Amino acid sequence: MANFDFDQAEGLRRMLAGPKPRIVTFLSATAPEEKGAMLVNLGASLARAGNDVLLMDACASAHGVASRLGVDAGASLLNVARQECALDQVIHQAPQGFAVASMTRGQPRGGPDETRRLAKAFDVLVKQTGIVIVDGEFDDAGFPLPVMDSAEIVVQVGKSAVSITAAYRMIKRLNQELGRRPFGILVTGASEAEAKVVYDNMAQAASRYLAVNLISMGSVPADEYLQRAARLGRAVVDAFPLAGASVAFRQLAGRFAMAAAPAWR
Repeated sequence: MANFDFDQAEGLRRMLAGPKPRIVTFLSATAPEEKGAMLVNLGASLARAGNDVLLMDACASAHGVASRLGVDAGASLLNVARQECALDQVIHQAPQGFAVASMTRGQPRGGPDETRRLAKAFDVLVKQTGIVIVDGEFDDAGFPLPVMDSAEIVVQVGKSAVSITAAYRMIKRLNQELGRRPFGILVTGASEAEAKVVYDNMAQAASRYLAVNLISMGSVPADEYLQRAARLGRAVVDAFPLAGASVAFRQLAGRFAMAAAPAWR
């Protein structure tokens, strides 16, 4: 039987059991607005807990976290790889307490040589950061950088049948392209009980039909204070610290920090 909340710390410890820096790529089977809100609030919660956090927008679409934060008009890491600007010119400090940067800002990569240069620039950037949260997409070409193939991958899913089906298909494709490996599941917009049902069903199906192990990352409830905080340009943990979503994000950030601590000593 799949375990949901009770073994989250151990599951995160297994996913994040690697050398610094931590690179966690988030994919989503929810609406772009829901994914963006999750990333911003998770980044803010980790930063408030004392972590050095970078949100990297690796989306080819215009719906990435950099666009949400209004910092998508400048240079990207691809411009650094092309020696068109310096690394510090692509890093922006968000008022929520974390740094944010764009990987390509939708620009097409020129080929294997340029991809290698982009990978080197990314490696330099992430070595300056404690936790790197990648706002990712897995398209026909896969991930933009090979390092993302072996980094931790978390799939965000809602409680609707459409979202659950899309998330399962995403995991199936990742498994086919990247090989058998564990994937994290974060359920958003659902109560704890609803999230447990979603996770249990997905974990059982993935284990039975794909021989894939899913790891619970926890859940974040639907909360009107998330939208109210976004309209204020603030994180919910800052604007409304007693809200249900704030409690959930603080717990999630705490589990991240606890999982990461042993490898950082």
